[in-house]
Amino acid sequence: MKIEILGMGCQKCNTLYNTAKQAAEELGITADFVKVEDFKEIMKYGVMTTPALVVDGKVKVAGKVPGKEEIKAMLR
Repeated sequence: MKIEILGMGCQKCNTLYNTAKQAAEELGITADFVKVEDFKEIMKYGVMTTPALVVDGKVKVAGKVPGKEEIKAMLR
């Protein structure tokens, strides 16, 4: 599984990264985590507001930081 966090390195982006990593660990999911901070790369996903969570190439949420349980549901 590949999990990408799209954002320019703001506090919300870092929070989403850490929360997603915790959620995956708690579910026993082995994933490659990637921070995407390049604006051109972010735009390829059609994301207009960050942070965003992308799982295996699909945008799951953008513009907010979901809670850990919500992220777990997205990863299942």
